[in-house]
Parts: sequence; structure tokens; C-alpha cells
Amino acid sequence: MNDEPQMILIAGPYRSGTDGDPSAMAANLARLEAAAWPVFAAGHIPMIGEWVALPVLRAAGAGPTDPLADEVLYPAAERLLARCDAVLRLPGDSAGADQDVAIARRRGLPVYHDVAEIPRRETQVSA
Repeated sequence: MNDEPQMILIAGPYRSGTDGDPSAMAANLARLEAAAWPVFAAGHIPMIGEWVALPVLRAAGAGPTDPLADEVLYPAAERLLARCDAVLRLPGDSAGADQDVAIARRRGLPVYHDVAEIPRRETQVSA
């Protein structure tokens, strides 16, 4: 592996299984974000689709349970995957995360299922 940092999309449940409950979605986002530090500490750039999609939805006057959400959340992740080097798929049922994995595999990108699988770079943050 070259020693360039990878941009790694962290994919897992966000809306799945929440029935639109904002606190459940916030808990899911917190789980996604908890994986950001280990990715960064390994010397890479963590990315979560909701970091892009949620501000876009807010700017459109919508939220994650509005009909517009499907037109923003999934396309945002797909557009990010055009720039990402890999996917970290966290556990849990999620059609969106499964779609992210399928796109990554079609593009020949690595799909990791555990942070420990991610190659550590020489220049990394001490964790």
C-alpha cells in the first residue's frame, strides 16, 4: 500500500430501525462517528455520508424523515464514494450501507468490516 491517507466512508445504520425517532437516529449517528477516531488514528480520513447529507437537507428545509431525504442521503453517499478509497461497514441492518458496499465493490474499493482490518499508515496519530 502506498503511504497516502485513504478517505474511508464509514457506513452503517442511520435511519434503519428507528421509525423516524430523532433520538434513535442520533444514537446511530453517534455509533458511526465513534468509528471516526480509530480511522483517523490509523492515519486516514474518516467520512460519513450524513456529515454531507444532513446539512444539505437542512438547507433545503427538510430533515432525515422528509420525503426529500431519500433523494439526498443515498445520492450523497454515492457521490462521496466517487472520491473515497474504501468503506468501513459497521454492523447492523441498513439498506443504505449495503448499497454503499455494493457500489464500493463495483468500483473495486476495499470494504473493511472492522477497524483492525484497515492498514495503518506510517505517519499516524498515537492512539
